[in-house]
Amino acid sequence: MPRIEFYVLSSNTTAERLRAACQLAGKAWRHGLPVFLRGSNAAQCTELDDMLWHARQESFIPHALHQDDPKSPVVIGIDETPDATQGVLINLGSTLSPHIEHFSRVIEIVNQEPDLLTACRENFRSYRQRGYDPKRVEL
Repeated sequence: MPRIEFYVLSSNTTAERLRAACQLAGKAWRHGLPVFLRGSNAAQCTELDDMLWHARQESFIPHALHQDDPKSPVVIGIDETPDATQGVLINLGSTLSPHIEHFSRVIEIVNQEPDLLTACRENFRSYRQRGYDPKRVEL
């Protein structure tokens, strides 16, 4: 059963949320874990791809959009089935991933934007209803 964590940011900006997702993806990859970055839509996936390409030069994170390379160490997608198992899912979608059981760890990134807070609270309840024990982590 995967470990579920809600990383809570104090900001209410989407940019900070995406930046946190990229940082967490890099950290997980450096620890040898496959990562699936789940965006909320195609535009957000493209933005994440761009952010990872323009991250600091000394900390390149090998990544690809799912349709380009589903075997990349860091994969960006929406609801595609992950190629790797037992890695980390970083969920930026407003709903639960249909592939939770493929991962050993699921991270939901929450900021203070009201609509997102509502969606994340619902996700928290949904995880509990499914028998998970989600934890809250302040960033």
